Amino acid sequence: MKRKKFALKEQKNSFDFALLMIIAVVVIFGLIVVYDVSAIQAYRDFGDSYYYIRQQLLWALLGTIVAFFFAIFDYRNLKKITGIVFLISLTLLLTVFIPGFGSAAGGAHRWLKLGFLTLQPAEIVKFASVLWFASAFEKKIELKPLILVLPLVAGVLGVLQKDLGSTVVFVATSVLIYLISGGALWQILAVVPILVGGSFIGLIVTSQYRTKRVLAFLDPFSDPQGFTYHISQVLVALGSGGIFGLGFGQSRQKFYIPEVTTDSIFAVIGEELGLLGGIFVVAIFALIVWRGLKIAERCPDNFGKILAIGITSWIGIQSIVNLAAMVSIIPLTGVPLPFISYGGSALVANLAAIGILLNISKSSTS
Repeated sequence: MKRKKFALKEQKNSFDFALLMIIAVVVIFGLIVVYDVSAIQAYRDFGDSYYYIRQQLLWALLGTIVAFFFAIFDYRNLKKITGIVFLISLTLLLTVFIPGFGSAAGGAHRWLKLGFLTLQPAEIVKFASVLWFASAFEKKIELKPLILVLPLVAGVLGVLQKDLGSTVVFVATSVLIYLISGGALWQILAVVPILVGGSFIGLIVTSQYRTKRVLAFLDPFSDPQGFTYHISQVLVALGSGGIFGLGFGQSRQKFYIPEVTTDSIFAVIGEELGLLGGIFVVAIFALIVWRGLKIAERCPDNFGKILAIGITSWIGIQSIVNLAAMVSIIPLTGVPLPFISYGGSALVANLAAIGILLNISKSSTS
């Protein structure tokens, strides 16, 4: 009897080394930029030039430990706890509104104070929702648009926190996972414009600060000392950088740009490193998306495939939203640039997601 020529594909049993190196580069780059943009502000506010970078280093260390855990923890076991994790994340999001727990800044209720820790629940919700969707849509069954109601509730809560940017990222990622999992496009076209589009338009029209953001987007230099100050300073920084930039540490606009260590950090990168620095950042995120999609393509099981696509979509969409806002393609949204912006919750959540991607890559077929 002749032996069969066909055999099961060999499993890799090793991490995606390319993705690991890309993440190492972008995290180190982010730490360098955070120190660059924050040193003077940290000295002015805390009398310590290293305050922000010290905090970010601690979060990066914690994120690395979390990433390592998820890289060795079999991702299939996550299916058992995705619902609980998502409900906990929603609870944290609601806790922001409880006096004594929630913390407001710039008119936005986005932070949760837990002793010496300050968390941004929206970043945890993004991570938890990707896990929940992958588990919910693992089986090829008839998908119902009603399953989007729970994530949309989280989206509405995000709007109530005046965190419209995170809500946009959250909803866009959820819808993309839904479609990739086999959901019908007509269901999305019928439900999402009504539930989301109508809500966003209503909130923009009824909220003065959101209306001003839209007006600033339409004419960034119409009121440079008023409501267009933020975007006009960002565009001046990017324009000043030219092709090669002013040189590392030589930014002038970092002393004037609001949220320069978080949402607007790309403006300083563009000013100091120029167009070439901007291309480098875009290329880094393009590589992350490419590796994530490759991992999804090679994953042997449906849960891992959807999970890999969900994580990749989340990071990719958030990067696009941040960068698009910085170059005034869309209104300013207030979302951080993954792996680069200052902020512990976002960095740990991003690195945890990468740890899961690396774990999935171990079981991918060659």
